[in-house]
Amino acid sequence: MKKFESVASTRLYRLIAQQIKDKIQAGDFSVGERLPSERDLADQFEVSRSSIREALIALEIEGLVEVRVGSGVFVANQPGNPPIQTPARAEATDSTEVGSNDLSPFELLRTRILLETESAALAAVHATEEQQAHIREMCALMDSQANSVQADYGFHRAIALASGNEALAAAIEYLWQLSLRNIIFARFDDHFVDRGVWRLAKQEHEQIVKAIGRRHPQEAREAMRHHLEHIYQRLVIDMQSQ
Repeated sequence: MKKFESVASTRLYRLIAQQIKDKIQAGDFSVGERLPSERDLADQFEVSRSSIREALIALEIEGLVEVRVGSGVFVANQPGNPPIQTPARAEATDSTEVGSNDLSPFELLRTRILLETESAALAAVHATEEQQAHIREMCALMDSQANSVQADYGFHRAIALASGNEALAAAIEYLWQLSLRNIIFARFDDHFVDRGVWRLAKQEHEQIVKAIGRRHPQEAREAMRHHLEHIYQRLVIDMQSQ
């Protein structure tokens, strides 16, 4: 049988990944076979698509499945066999703290939405001219995809620092460090973030910059919410519909 049991836990993706792993080990899915679609898996497990996506990416990091954006997810290896290691995975593992990978990338994003919308609103009120100039500078750096991740981090950090609330800025900095060290989050970027996505993000950043420059806190809050919620949505697009 290729049916899965529904699950309920604060860390759903780990339990989902383990069930899929067990099915592969039992021979229900052979090497080279495509797994059910994200939608079908979400229905079987009775969980959200985001939890399924996290589980599949976690299995890819283990070398058990291969994510082919536009086609689906295929069994690449059997549990217990030596992992199929890639340079990207090896580099991420070496530079990542274990604790950061216990967290769901989607939970990190939802928490950023809670905090960064308010930091943008506060920046619209408290940012100095120098801080506004730094925010604009960080936004402009996203023109090159090669440094987009660091420019993105620098942009959001500059807004947090301009909020005038050191505790809020420290909390946002901590969230960013967790995100930057999270292997699953990094793999999402590998698969689903391309030049077109960065171009959209740059446009969204520009709207935030304009709102902060106009000293309009509600507009800045909504522009930041729009940006972060779009990031969330871009990460849950069906792998088979790219």
